[in-house]
Order: sequence, then structure tokens, then C-alpha cells
Amino acid sequence: MTLVDELGSAVPAAWRPALAAVRREWFIPDRMWVDLGDGHVAVDRAAEPDRWLRAVRSDRAIITQWDDGATVWPDTGAHATCSASQPSVVAGMLDALDVHEGHRVLEIGTGTGYNSALLAHRLGADGVVSVEVDPVLADQARKRLVAAGHPVRVVTGDGADGWPDAAPFDRVIVTANVMLGQFPDVWIEQTRPGGAVLAPLGTTLTSGPLVRFEVGEDRTAVGRPVPCYVDFMELRAQRRPIAPWPSDDGDGDSGTTRVRPWELFHLDPLWTIALRLPGCHWRHQPPVGDRGRHVLWLLDPQSGSWATASYGRHAGAGPWPVRQHGPRRLWDEAEAAYRWWDDQGRPPVDSWRFTITPDAQAVELG
Repeated sequence: MTLVDELGSAVPAAWRPALAAVRREWFIPDRMWVDLGDGHVAVDRAAEPDRWLRAVRSDRAIITQWDDGATVWPDTGAHATCSASQPSVVAGMLDALDVHEGHRVLEIGTGTGYNSALLAHRLGADGVVSVEVDPVLADQARKRLVAAGHPVRVVTGDGADGWPDAAPFDRVIVTANVMLGQFPDVWIEQTRPGGAVLAPLGTTLTSGPLVRFEVGEDRTAVGRPVPCYVDFMELRAQRRPIAPWPSDDGDGDSGTTRVRPWELFHLDPLWTIALRLPGCHWRHQPPVGDRGRHVLWLLDPQSGSWATASYGRHAGAGPWPVRQHGPRRLWDEAEAAYRWWDDQGRPPVDSWRFTITPDAQAVELG
């Protein structure tokens, strides 16, 4: 079965010829890691050719690098730093980009080169410039693109700088998560008026929406989320290490909440909470061993503040115990943001509007 067969109706008609002609296997290294549902598994093409090909032709993301290359196959590292995105997501992003014959596209984040090749099949190799910060990945992608017959120009450099030498572009597509409030305005400057920039936005608390910005004559870009959920690695220039998590929550101040704790961490309310708690992180600890409870953590590395809310294996009825520590009352802040979201009629993530001007970046309910 081919990848196009596997994806079926998920392939937009305009991109079906490219996805049929450009084989994903041309861009995947012989040694890779794939998530088969119970964690990432190392797969070697030489040892398991059938398993390797099935994974490559499936609608799965494939990890091709851990820890900027410091972790060597078959070990699994702490942070995935390059992947071949899930093909249905690739197709959805390309569809949202809305390219047409004669367009010139700047891609931020070459990765394996697969996305570049799909663009080049549609627009020609001269219509695409791709920027990759990792010199090893950039060199590998160049070679794969040439071998595939799509010699896209791959620039080794920081994608946050774009590529002014070939500007202006009709479209810019970003395949790395961009921190809200830190959107590189050079991408807007390097896009012609009437053009568009497609980028996934997020915060330290959660991945956010994929946003399509329309660039105006005054260099103001107004963006709306598109119906394609993505979860990309951070733009390398915007990575933020987090402080160590506390080993337990025993020294926090005790309290309770009548809001179901798990509801705060669903996609739509979590995005609202993320806007109110910039710089914070969260995690979930499931019941383990003698600890018969779920624990939801919030952490502000800058102030050292943290909060937990916990509930039993079967949730049960509230109130639920809360602990908070440090100068910030993080649970109180998160719950206030949740209640505001509830009062607004529970708007989904795609209700927000994003505006970027030369002087400011703003997000508001549309």
C-alpha cells in the first residue's frame, strides 16, 4: 500500500500528485525511531526492511534525531530534535498554505527535506528556499533533494532570520513551534503584501494553533487559526530549559478546588490558561505504586512557584485537594483563567485572532 492509499481522503486533491510522486522513503534515514503506541521504537532498515517501510508509509511521525544528534541510534534521548511529521499533518499544512503556480515559498525548518520536495514538485525547485539551523541535517537534506530530482536551495542558518537574499516571498511556511509574542517580524518583512505566513504558535504551557497570517500593505499581519492541529518542536532559538520539578508536593500550602482539575488541561481552556500564565509549564503524574492518585502540576521556573491538584483513580466527587508553594498562587491563577474562559462561552482555540505589527504582537478573542 502506498502512502497516498493509506491517507485516503486526508490528501487534498491539489496535493495528491505530489504526494504520489515524491516518495517519503527517499527522505527517511535507514535508522529511525517510530512511535508504535507504546513508546518510540528504534527501527533499522537493513535488519527489518518490511517493518521500516510499513512505518514510513503509515500516517505516523518518525523521529530522525534526538538531542541535536548527541544521542545515537538505537538509544532514545531526552528531546526529539528532528522528525518527519505525520503525513496527514504535512498535507493539511500544505493545503492551508494555498500556493499557486508562480509562487515562491520560504520554508523555515528543512528537516529531512520531504516537505521541500513536495513544494518543489508543485512549484519547481527554483520556487522554494528552505532554511535549516542544523548543518548536518541541512547537508543530508540537500543530498536527498538532489537525488530525488528536486534540488531546492537549502540554506544553513537560523530560521528566525529568514532569508533576505531571495525576498520577497509569496508564502512562508514554518515547521517549528514559535513562541507567542516572539514571532520573528522578519518573516513578515520578507513576505510580499498580499502574501501569507503559516506558522504554529505555542507557549511554554502548551502547543497552540496553526495560524495563517495575511500580510497587509502596511506590514501588519493578521492571523487566524486553521483547522489543522500540530505539535512541533520549538524553534531552536526559542528553546527554554525548565527548572527541575519538585520531588513531591508535601511542603505546599493546602487548599481545595471545586473545579474538576482535569478539565483545565483540555485543549481549549488550556490555551486560555497559557495566555494568562506565560513562562509556566505543566505535567501529569498518573497513579503509580502506592500513590493511588493522579497529580497535575503547574510550575513557574522563574519564581520557583508550583501548584498541584490531585484526584483519585476514578476521579470521584469534589472538592479536590490543591497544594501551592511560592510567591505565586498558580492554581488560583489557572482557575481564574478557566472561569473567565467559561464565562466567555467556552471559546475554542480557533476563536482567537493574532496581530503582528512592526511595534507589537497581540492576541485577542475575535
